Amino acid sequence: MKIVRRLMLAVLFSILVASIAGAQTIPQATNPEEVGLSKERLQRISAWIQSDVDKGTVPGAVVMVLRKGKIAYFEAFGYRDREKQIPMTRDSIFRLYSMTKPFTALATMMLVEEGKILLYKPVSEYLPEFKEVKVGVEKKDPTTGKAELDLEPARREMTVQDLLRHTSGLTYASSVVGQKTMVNELYNSLYAASFTNAEFVTRLSRLPLKYQPGTTWEYSHSYDVLARIVEIASGMEFDTFVAERIAKPLKLNDTGYWVEGAEKQERVAEPQIDPATGKKPSVYRVIQKPQWIPGGHGLVSTAHDYARFCLMFLNGGTLDGIRLVSRKTVEHMTSNALPPGYKTFYPPESEARSPFPSLNGGKGYGLGFGITLKPGLSPQPGSKGDYYWEGVGGTSFWIDPKEQLVAVVMLASGSQLRVYQKSTRYYVYQAISD
Repeated sequence: MKIVRRLMLAVLFSILVASIAGAQTIPQATNPEEVGLSKERLQRISAWIQSDVDKGTVPGAVVMVLRKGKIAYFEAFGYRDREKQIPMTRDSIFRLYSMTKPFTALATMMLVEEGKILLYKPVSEYLPEFKEVKVGVEKKDPTTGKAELDLEPARREMTVQDLLRHTSGLTYASSVVGQKTMVNELYNSLYAASFTNAEFVTRLSRLPLKYQPGTTWEYSHSYDVLARIVEIASGMEFDTFVAERIAKPLKLNDTGYWVEGAEKQERVAEPQIDPATGKKPSVYRVIQKPQWIPGGHGLVSTAHDYARFCLMFLNGGTLDGIRLVSRKTVEHMTSNALPPGYKTFYPPESEARSPFPSLNGGKGYGLGFGITLKPGLSPQPGSKGDYYWEGVGGTSFWIDPKEQLVAVVMLASGSQLRVYQKSTRYYVYQAISD
């Protein structure tokens, strides 16, 4: 009986060890001061967000701050669903929108490391339908004075690198970004019916570019094209690649293109009713697998999962002994990739009202991230070389290698994105005490 009992205890111990290993988490600092942050000053974050919840400005939020590889601050505020009075929890699941793009950039660079994708190659080598894409140029008819759209040959083909740095010449539809140019208006036809990744890029290839490739930084469908290139190069559907090659190795258990199971679906954070319209903002459905698996948006995740993703980058491509890319690849991705003399559509004042970010204030763009190049020109604090991005639904993050810092803000309120993206930086950096 003693032998049987010992065997049973050994089995139970093995199961316990396996369970702990399968639920790996980020180490918790004993107190914020252990990692050079002031507990008292971090509480200013709590007071600020709770005040916004109480005023009805936001439904709720989850904020995580890490320094030197440990959690210094991890709090949930308000409601996951204000109308149903469901409290926000730290494991709430959020729609990432454009915070999907760094996953797509990582997937692309993993295949670059394997020699299956080459950044300097024309996109047409992977997607032949892009071989003869024209550039749409608005001109006025001298006799009538009406605007016309001329189609001009591209001076060079867009490359994979152009897609990664948003210099492909592609754009978004006017219905998405509010730009009323003739090319943006044409892009509205992209969403007329449902489609797969393959069908979407074929539709896209039939439309003109807005700019000559390599000349202009503009937020666009570039990452949706990258998702299709990943599928072709890997032989896997894009959601499967993200799940098997990124989420599973990093143990991102709540990250994917849809939320399976009633328990997880109950954890999805929802926006609150907009008092101006009396309705909730439109959001993408996440309770079943979508037909279109875009590279530019669509993922869901938690603050904890996304922080682990960020830690992998901060660690130079590795986490918990698992390496996804090399340190030099991370350096490449997080260096400014924009060519000298590039242009951008967005004027300095547009960021406050645009659903998408600009690169004003000493910023550049790498391969999947905005980069702080000259901190003194930015109206918000940071360090040279910190990198970041955001999602139009209200989520944002940044990684500061100099300060060994990661911050993730999960908010289901796109109208407050700019405020929270900027203000959180002030609150975090003012708490540094070492």
